[in-house]
This record gives sequence, C-alpha cells and structure tokens, in this order.
Amino acid sequence: MRVITGSAKGIKLKTLEGLDVRPTTDRVKEGMFSAIQFEISHARILDLFAGSGQLGIEALSRGAKQAVFVDQSAKALAIVKENLKITGLLDYAELYHRTAEQYLNACPEQAFDMIFLDAPYRMQILEKIMPSLSRILKSNGKIIAEHEIDCKLPEKILNLYLQKEYFYGKIVVSVFKKQEEV
Repeated sequence: MRVITGSAKGIKLKTLEGLDVRPTTDRVKEGMFSAIQFEISHARILDLFAGSGQLGIEALSRGAKQAVFVDQSAKALAIVKENLKITGLLDYAELYHRTAEQYLNACPEQAFDMIFLDAPYRMQILEKIMPSLSRILKSNGKIIAEHEIDCKLPEKILNLYLQKEYFYGKIVVSVFKKQEEV
C-alpha cells in the first residue's frame, strides 16, 4: 500500500494486521481519485472509517487543504498518525477516536467538500449513516463510498444523488453529489 501521486508519491503506508482489515487496493484507489481528480485541490476532506488513513492521505498528497480522520479503533488512529508523519502531512490533519455516529452527531453543518467512506463490509453501516452525511457535506460536495457489490445503495438519499458507480470485481465505488433542491 503506497501513496499513488502528489507530494507524498511512492511512500509506503503502514496498515493494521488482522482478518478484519481490508485496505483499499491501489487499483480501486486510482479509480476513486481519477473520478474526483479536479475537485480535490483545496478541499476539506473527511475520511470517516479511516483505518490506515490511506484515502485521506492520498487526498492531502494531491492538494487537499485539510483532512479529518475518524476511527473507533485507537490502534487504527495510531497507524494513521504514523502514516501522516512519514508522509509529512500531519500538520494538515485532525484525528478523532470515535465511532462514525458519535462524530457525525457532533460535527457542524456543511463542514466538508468531500467524504470518503470505506466502512466495514456486511454491516449495513452505509445505509444507516448516509442521511447524516447530507447535513455535513457542502453544496455540490461529493461522497465517495467503497462497498461490496451486494450492498446496493439507492440512487437518491435526501439531497444526495448517485452520479456514478465504478465496478472492480466484488468491490463497487459509488460517487454521490449533494445538490440543493430548488
């Protein structure tokens, strides 16, 4: 697992060990970022299920102005912090040891330009939290959600509209855009 491009290009990132760990592959990550490459610069990012922090770190490496990393695992956040240090991006990051729900309940409205979701599979977490994400996402902001193929997200959730789905074997990346209703 490495940073694909930008200021930290080529730096190898650490990850947690174990059966529950499922880092995003470079192929999927490249696909995610090619879909949003022109919108990442100066964006404020939320990496909600941070894990190793690779999605938020990739965004920072590509020019995002700030990334917030949230994970319920203290071990995961320790890895995120190590990865931020080795990439030289720690000054642009905030880390929170909370569940997604705890963080979302305390988060101010319209705080983010972009939200990355790589929630644990087979737990229906995405379906539960997507409505809350609408409140904290800026108008025209995007949600990039990685999920298993049998997790079918609706085309519209409040004012979040599915723009595109990318398929990588058993993995799907769904891109939602927030559009204010007229």
